Amino acid sequence: MVGKHALVFGASGISGWAITKEILQGYPSPDVFSKVTALTNRPLSKEASLWPDSEKLQLVSGVDLLTEKGLEGLEAELKERVKDVETVTHVYFFAYVMDEDPKKEIAINITLLERAVRSIEHLSPKLEFVVLPTGTKLYGVHLIRDFPFSNQLPLRETLPDIPEPHASQMFYYDQLRELKNLSEGKKWTWCEVVPDMIVGFVPNNNIYCLAQALALYLSLYRKLNGEGAEVPFPGTEDSWRILSNDSGQDIIARFSIFASLHPDKCGNGRRFNVADSNTPKSWAVKWPVICAFFGLKGVAPPPGGSGPQPIQYVADHFAEWQKLEKEYGLKTGRAGNGRSYNGFPYFIMTMFDFDRHMSLNAMHEAWGGEREETDVKGTWWTAFERFREAKIIP
Repeated sequence: MVGKHALVFGASGISGWAITKEILQGYPSPDVFSKVTALTNRPLSKEASLWPDSEKLQLVSGVDLLTEKGLEGLEAELKERVKDVETVTHVYFFAYVMDEDPKKEIAINITLLERAVRSIEHLSPKLEFVVLPTGTKLYGVHLIRDFPFSNQLPLRETLPDIPEPHASQMFYYDQLRELKNLSEGKKWTWCEVVPDMIVGFVPNNNIYCLAQALALYLSLYRKLNGEGAEVPFPGTEDSWRILSNDSGQDIIARFSIFASLHPDKCGNGRRFNVADSNTPKSWAVKWPVICAFFGLKGVAPPPGGSGPQPIQYVADHFAEWQKLEKEYGLKTGRAGNGRSYNGFPYFIMTMFDFDRHMSLNAMHEAWGGEREETDVKGTWWTAFERFREAKIIP
């Protein structure tokens, strides 16, 4: 019996990488999928990907959804480069392009989604399900002081859109409307998954990968300060205490796959908060566990201050980092590059100084007996081990 064919857009990103890995490892069982096609924009080799060696994998790099040749050009490229594209049954759309101009960001990301879905619709009559990720910006967490749901915690999927003028500047809402319109009257259906901060490994640089930023920082900090050194939290006394739910890449991937295989329970545009545990955690709980992987002691920020900022610390000690790379034969280019953005760790670990935890009841109810949860160590240490295996940290 021929299994299903998964097509992952954005397969080198944190979540797309994990979806590809989970299917190749046989989740939910080895016979469900017979093929997974991993599409990436930037070049990626199978060796660098760290994915399991499998005949099911088809890796296609350099696919540009924004090609000037338009939808027809994209379809022609996919037909030429993706073997058995006519058998695609499941689309996991994890592609994203950032733009500081909200209008441009909306236009770009609607185009990405529309072209991806329309092209596969046209090429594969077997399409069954599309998974679309959004995030807790959907609930306005990025508005910081104007966060609209601080009195309605934990955050639930039934919350309304954030108020204007912010809603019109949020591309998620436009993508959701687009996907709803595209699916009207079709044989395929879809769902939305809503992670908070995504924790995981990436084979390429990614400015939104906090785990990589901390892995480089804490590896270097250990080298310069020695085993057992104290590492003050790089945030404030307020952000040290706030509650949130980390979304590990493995849980996101497994639930996304599960949902896509159960359209009766999870289709018709249902929204699911996705995270590791229904019990939220503070940095006061997480930071000591994170630092312990590197043989360090994570402690609270100094009164009225903050610990070193991770990316800035590596930049300030770049010569020492380069020595570390040579000493351990590490891959180069992870520090001091154009995709090292100090603002993201600062935003997550300092500016987010308010509770923003989510309810996972909808996800756990849908998942039923296959429901999974993990703890801080399970999430963060797994990511760090993968960076170590990839020779990105010592």
